[in-house]
Formats: sequence, C-alpha cells, structure tokens
Amino acid sequence: MKKKYILALDQGTTTSKAILFDRQGKICAIVQKEYKQIYPKPGWVEHDPVDIWSTQMAVASEAIARLGISPGAIAGIGISNQRETTIIWNRKTGKPIYNAIVWQDHRTAEYCDQLKAEGNTELIKEKTGLEVDAYFSATKIKWLLDNVKGARKKAGAGELAFGTVDTWLIWKLTQGKDHLTDITNASRTMLFNINTLKWDEELLRLLDIPEKILPEVKSNSTVFAHTSGKILLDRIPICGVAGDQQAALFGQMCLRRGMAKNTYGTGCFLMMNTGDKPIRSNHSLLTTIAWQLNGKVTYALEGSVFVGGAVVQWLRDGLGFFRDSAKVERLASSVEDNGGVYFVPAFTGLGAPWWQQQAKGVIYGLTRGTTSAHIARAALESIALQSYAVMDAMEKDSGIRIKNLRVDGGAAVNNLLIQFQSDMLQAKVERPEVLETTALGVAYLAGLAVGFWKDIAEIEGQWSLERAFNPVMTKSKARQLYANWHEVVEKAF
Repeated sequence: MKKKYILALDQGTTTSKAILFDRQGKICAIVQKEYKQIYPKPGWVEHDPVDIWSTQMAVASEAIARLGISPGAIAGIGISNQRETTIIWNRKTGKPIYNAIVWQDHRTAEYCDQLKAEGNTELIKEKTGLEVDAYFSATKIKWLLDNVKGARKKAGAGELAFGTVDTWLIWKLTQGKDHLTDITNASRTMLFNINTLKWDEELLRLLDIPEKILPEVKSNSTVFAHTSGKILLDRIPICGVAGDQQAALFGQMCLRRGMAKNTYGTGCFLMMNTGDKPIRSNHSLLTTIAWQLNGKVTYALEGSVFVGGAVVQWLRDGLGFFRDSAKVERLASSVEDNGGVYFVPAFTGLGAPWWQQQAKGVIYGLTRGTTSAHIARAALESIALQSYAVMDAMEKDSGIRIKNLRVDGGAAVNNLLIQFQSDMLQAKVERPEVLETTALGVAYLAGLAVGFWKDIAEIEGQWSLERAFNPVMTKSKARQLYANWHEVVEKAF
C-alpha cells in the first residue's frame, strides 16, 4: 500500500506552519514562515489576509516537496488556526474588504463597555459562554460593517462573506466554492449559541449583523470539502478543522473530564475538558466547545493569557536584551531569583480571570542592583504566574484539582519556565515528545474522518512523555511569590 500522510495547516498569529504526519503520529516534514504584523494605531493589530494565504500555501508546498511526495500521498488536510481573528471578503471577487482584525486587537473596547452598560453581559455569557470583550469576533465584524465604506449595504445584499481564518483558508483552498467553519471556531465569535449549537438570532440583532454573511457550521472531524484541482494539484479532502487551542487539547489527548493543558505561545491558553455539559464559570473564565465528534459535544473551561511568549519577543525586539528568543533561559538562569522584580505584561490589557481591557504593563521592584537578567527572569515568571491565576480559577469553577498539566507551544521548551510553573501549581507538569500538539490534534481529527486512524483508542496510545517536572519549591514560598505578584497586578488596572 502506498504510504500516506496527513497534512496539518497550523495558521498562527505570527507564523504559518505546515506539518506532515505519518500513521504513528510522527512529524515527517515541518515548514514554517513568519509574516507581517500590522499595528496601525495603539491597541490595533491587523494581518493582511493575502499574507496569511500566501504563507500558508508556501509552507504546505515546501513541506510536500521536502518529503518528496506527490499531493496524491496526502490522505487528508487538517486546519487549525488563530481563533477570533476576523476577515470579511467579497464573495464575487474573493478580495478582503479590509485587513484581518486580529484577536489581540482592542479597537472595539469602548463598544464592549457600552454593551455591558446596556446590561447585555448575562445574556451573552448565558448563550455563548464568553465574556463581553473586544477579543471575540462579533464586535470586530460590526466595526468592519460600520467603518468600511459600502460594507453594510453589500452585507445586507449577501455580497460579503465573514470568516475566521479557518473559513478563509477553506474558501481559498476550494477557490470560493465552500463557505464553512467548524463548531469550535464558531463558538469563539460571540454569535454562536453553545446550548442550541446554532448562530443566535437575538445576538445577531443586538449587534446588527446579517446572518447571510456567516458560514455554515460543521463538526470537527468530517469531510468539509475538497481542494480544487488547481490547489496542490489534486482534490484532497479537508476533513478536520478546529481552533488552535481546542486542537491542542485534543492533540494532548486530554480526552477525559478534568484533564488540562496549557499552550505557551504568543499568549497562553489553559483549557480543561469538562465533559458533556458546559460548566458556568463564576471566576470570569470562558465556557467553550472543546470538540464535536460523532454528534457528541465535549465542553471545556478556558482561560486566556493575552501576553505569554510575546513578553520574550518584547525583551528581544523592544529592549534588545538578546537577538534570539531561545537565549532568554540562559540569561534568566544567571541569577538565583527575580531580585524582587515582578512583571505584569499587560501590553494588550489583561485576559482571564480579570478581563481588564484598559490594564497597562508594569515592571515593579526595580533597584540600582536590578539587571537585565532579573527582568528576564521576572518576564518568564510572569507567564507562569498569569497561567496559575487561570488554573486557580479553573479549579474553583470545576471543583476538580489539577493533578497534572500537559504543556505545549514554543515557550514550553524553556525548562526554567516549566519548572516554575510546576512550583506555582504544586503539581506535576508533563511535556510530550511532540510539542506541535495543535497541528497533531487537527491531524488526528482529519485522519479519523477518513479512516487514516481507526479510532481514538489507536491515537491515544501515541501520546508519549518527553519530560515530567515536579515541584521543588515549598508551597509557602510559592504562595508568597504569587501574593507579591498579585499585588503588582492591582497596579496595572
């Protein structure tokens, strides 16, 4: 039998990535490419949708070429993507009406405050599981329709299409034939009812968004569409789609209630499987859909840290502490502790469990003896401290103690960071051999849809541990460090 592969397209906030996996879940080829970040005004973050598409196609083609296979050897394509990022395009021309508005963008913060002031918080949370925040797609869609000349009229006439990045890629891969999304990406728009599993008419009226611009919603592991014969020179099934964090939860094989993972990327995203019923958060976490398989929905609690690995990029690009982000661990390890320096990297506000859109970054405790190493260490600690705040809220909401946490993402290779995370959580932290769990998760979803893997039992056995981290810090010291840092968080508001 001819050897087959699954192609995972992992479209992230700063890079487009393509990975080819074999039947053992091993990486056979991986290519990634950074693309331009656009900052038109303070608090505004955009991407060129054409850059997203062109870089994604470039890495896919190169991955196939590197492995020396024909497109016919690809059994299916899985797509994972940065969630909430919003694109609207003309159905006839296929051209975007404006840049993609990225999930980090805060231009609609005032409108969100208005929605809250008008008493819509409970309505939106009950229907969508989400907080009212500029983070999600809905207010970005409204902004585009209100601010791009002629957009609202064209939307009303059915001439425009909205999509998160998965929808945009499917549209391009099928050359405009299919306008589709999956249930996890839909659940992050602030327009999708996670109880009825449908676009919510009341929310659409509230935000003045015409339903005809929205894509059709499908489950995560099914044949969505086929690539056009001109794209990748073959008709390949697109058969697995999920938002990046849900894909990572699946890739980490967090298949049972209470299992949790944290992805350390540009931001940090902690997610816990809560089973077949949504748990309402009393600590400002998000209730979201983890996946839908064979008609059955699994829910999750999630907390988002807006600035995770991005704080290391800032030390590199903004302060010039080092040229290569990988060098942050050596710098931070050159001092025994943070020297009393605490960092709250609220560059784009604070996410869960605070949801303070107007918060600003703070570095506190500077003395004449403070060095770049102390600041670097405080920066790494801030990633784990923000994540711990989310974990603490998650345990309170779910009533489930996190006994071990599975980690992934680019910053998870940093041993100092992950050890500190174990210390803060006072629990085991597990790092798998395959850190590309977002791509792996969506590859699994795609492969299950076309019989590449027989069932979940087959893939569950493929998860393997690279290293486990256990707490070495005393519980009292960990709690004191967190208390000190939490005092500084108050100064950021």
